[in-house]
Amino acid sequence: MSATNLFSDFEPVSSKQWKQQIQFELKGADYNETLIWESPEGIKVKPFYHSDEEITTFTSNTKATEFTILQNIFVHDIQMSNRKAKDSLSRGAESIRFTIESDKIEVTKLMHDLPLENVTYYFNLPFLSTEYVKLLNDFASSNKAHFIIQNDPIGQLCKEGNWFENLNPDLEKLNEISKNTTNAFLNIQSGIYQNAGANMVQQLAYTLAHVNEYFNRISAINQPITVEVTVGTNYFFEIAKLRALRLLFKTLAVEYNHNFDCHIIATPTKRNKTLYDYNVNMLRTTTECMSAILGGANAVSNLAYDAIYHKDNEFGDRISRNQLLVLKEESYFDKVNNPSDGAYYIETLTEQLAEKALELFKEIEANGGFITQLIEGTIQRKISESAQKEQDLFDSGKEILLGTNKYPNPNDKMKHDLELFPFVKSKDKKTLIAPIIEKRLSEKLEQERLALEE
Repeated sequence: MSATNLFSDFEPVSSKQWKQQIQFELKGADYNETLIWESPEGIKVKPFYHSDEEITTFTSNTKATEFTILQNIFVHDIQMSNRKAKDSLSRGAESIRFTIESDKIEVTKLMHDLPLENVTYYFNLPFLSTEYVKLLNDFASSNKAHFIIQNDPIGQLCKEGNWFENLNPDLEKLNEISKNTTNAFLNIQSGIYQNAGANMVQQLAYTLAHVNEYFNRISAINQPITVEVTVGTNYFFEIAKLRALRLLFKTLAVEYNHNFDCHIIATPTKRNKTLYDYNVNMLRTTTECMSAILGGANAVSNLAYDAIYHKDNEFGDRISRNQLLVLKEESYFDKVNNPSDGAYYIETLTEQLAEKALELFKEIEANGGFITQLIEGTIQRKISESAQKEQDLFDSGKEILLGTNKYPNPNDKMKHDLELFPFVKSKDKKTLIAPIIEKRLSEKLEQERLALEE
């Protein structure tokens, strides 16, 4: 056997020969009806993929070694948040994301004695303040720290139904920030689309249209753009989704002479997480984190198994962080560059998702752009239609969540363990547009079970 090609002594088998053999084994059953299935995105998945078929190979330029373990910290108390950041970094976290809800939080106190070398700090800001961004930028510059600042007025509009102030004032502030910061300052909160029930083509197209609004409305973006994505349970599709996102972003960025790759933060979705048999959530988040890493995410922030009903707690944080540590240190997910390159199935999915998303993106732009379609309610309606299709599959038992709509444990009781309200909350405030509502698949079933608990 040749040392240079282990397969040189074997006769090649064409895709036609494979298909003939499969047809023989089916004993008369229809090949297309039996073995080909169609995804919610309209992609037909074949039982095998072969090199003699027309498959486009993408150069993804992503490396598994780039992903960092990201710990989320909501800043309510500065000293407690500072201690938690130090503890998280000492126990395996490699980057920290502070969510700061007020511009009264003092950056110097929050960052006191935190290691600055080789650690990235993200600052998720649910408010828009040029002064506060300047404080962060000044601290980073004077201390040689690596900060990524996350501002997203359009994401605010999607989630809350209102701008921070209004369209023009919000974008004026972003333009001012863009001129006065050397740190990444722009964030795309695209996870809301998946959590609300959008299919993958919609997620990609809406993310691209979301980015395009900023390219059109901010005069100069001279820093990388951060894109937050959520990852679902469809393993190979999710790998392809992240690869398609990077490919689509590059295609769009070139048109604006933006020479930076996007910086992807991936988090497991909430949509398939369950209240009952909650330990299964750990299995779901593990495979979702695997998809994120293999898809080329720059940072992965795991979701704690009890996040939908428990407040942040040390045990949940430790388990979720350790899941990523096992993938990195014991499963060697950080040792192989571009692990999904050349896999015909993933390459084909990447191409089809990218093509379909680009087509939808062009349709959005032809009809006024993303913000216009949000105001008209088109985006919300399309997401709602997609979510309802998935909900119908779950309600009928065709989409399965183990421990919830299949093999539930009737002795499982949760009523007295709820520290957080785990269902959609109705808001009675006036909004400019109908907000995009995140909703888990199992909510109705769980509410019925809770009502029957003693």
